[in-house]
Amino acid sequence: RVERDTITFSAAVSACEKGTQWVQALQLFREMADSRVEPDIITYNAGVNACGKGEQCVQALQLFREMADSRVERDNITYNAAVSAC
Repeated sequence: RVERDTITFSAAVSACEKGTQWVQALQLFREMADSRVEPDIITYNAGVNACGKGEQCVQALQLFREMADSRVERDNITYNAAVSAC
């Protein structure tokens, strides 16, 4: 059995991004919260990108704002993903 931690969730969200499965990516964020696993910058960037590829600007910006609320520092990838999403 694979341990459910930030790394495994990030990999799963990244796979959703690559497969343009934004709904599943957001579901993984909910599962992280339920499992008390904190997303990191990699998780958030993949989530914002997944929403952007699914043309979900509002959802992408919600994750973007959530990063600040969670005190996860944004980087150039984050800003580019948010701009591209909208």
